[in-house]
Order: sequence, then C-alpha cells, then structure tokens
Amino acid sequence: MMVGDLISLELVMPRRIEERLKEESKRTGASEEELIVEALSKAFGEPLDPEAKVEIHLKLSEKYMVEAEEFLRKGDLVQASEKAWRAASQIVKALAAKEGRELRSHGELHKQVAKIARETKDEEVRSLWQSAGMLHQNFYENWLPPEMVEGNVKDVKKFVEKLRQLLK
Repeated sequence: MMVGDLISLELVMPRRIEERLKEESKRTGASEEELIVEALSKAFGEPLDPEAKVEIHLKLSEKYMVEAEEFLRKGDLVQASEKAWRAASQIVKALAAKEGRELRSHGELHKQVAKIARETKDEEVRSLWQSAGMLHQNFYENWLPPEMVEGNVKDVKKFVEKLRQLLK
C-alpha cells in the first residue's frame, strides 16, 4: 500500500528474526517499522536525513491512528489502546526528528512533550499526552471501560492533530 511517498507492506520473516525484531523494539523504544527502515537504510547506504525521519514518524502516526480507530470500531479495546499510544508517540518523535533528535525511551518522550507544552504555552498538550499514556498502560492491563478507551482515543487524535500543526 502506498502512503504518500512511503510504501506500507507486510513482511514475511523467520520466527527467530521476528522475535529478535520485537526484542530490539522493546529494548530500544523504536517501533519495528523504524528498526526495519534503519536497517534497510544502512544496508543500501542511503542515510536518512531529518526530513525523511520526520516523514516516517508522521506516516507511522497516521497509520497507527487509523488502526486505533478501526480496532475501536471492532471492539478490540486493547489493540485500540496500543495503536493510539503508538500514534501519539510517533508524532512526538516526528517533532524531535525535525530538530535532528531521536527519542528512544519513554522518559525522552515525556521530556519532549513537556518541552512542547512549555514552548507552545499549551497545557492541553500535556493532559492529552496523559490520555495516551493511560492507553499504553491499558494495553498491558486491560482495565479501562469502553467509554474511557473511546474518550482517550479521541484525546489522542486531538493530540496528534495539535502536534501535526507544529510540523508545518
């Protein structure tokens, strides 16, 4: 599937490579897609400039937001929660990439959001981000009632839109 100038595809790989990819994603805080793009970039000798990294994070944010809404419609609250979290984290990474920085931990994501809220003087950024964090926790614990997940996914969508405007 084409998304802008980016291609979205499904990969088939040996189980041990898939497991290593998931482990590395968890260890580094990078999405599996980010790790694959980085590996291909190195293998092909095509370094990713900050503009390309912004584009990757932005497209991943869009992809995850669409998936979150699809899972929500299907009633899969756990997957909707995780995809919304990923959408929020990717838009934050896009803003950091615009500054030539990479974020690889939850702590770095939180610091970046605090910086954005401070620089924009928009306290709502922080509170909307907290909705994303609650959804991330729900992915692991599955304790939020449906109306909380729905409301928090809406908050994340608003968060993504707010931050997307800062990329212009």
